Amino acid sequence: MISDIAAWLFALFVIDPLQAEVRERVAQANLPVEAIQQSQQCVTTQAPLLLERATNDPSWAVGTAVSVAVGWTPTTQLFDTADPNCAVLVRVFSGNGSEDAAS
Repeated sequence: MISDIAAWLFALFVIDPLQAEVRERVAQANLPVEAIQQSQQCVTTQAPLLLERATNDPSWAVGTAVSVAVGWTPTTQLFDTADPNCAVLVRVFSGNGSEDAAS
């Protein structure tokens, strides 16, 4: 029960805002279609993994949700940097322009 509540709070305060921020930043970055598809694939694969971790580790979920909500933890730390599809998002969130994201 507590793990379900922690996962719900995590989704509410981390996953939903993260997805909205990804859509906004990708649109602002004016990325090529391939980069947009990669960023969508990253979110599609990472969000369920994050929710699973939140369900299995409620203390991590609450701590991470608070850290992200108050700005202590950058959202790029939630992405798996070993996933090549997430590399585009990490560059976009780091503030690099579309020229870097396209390479």
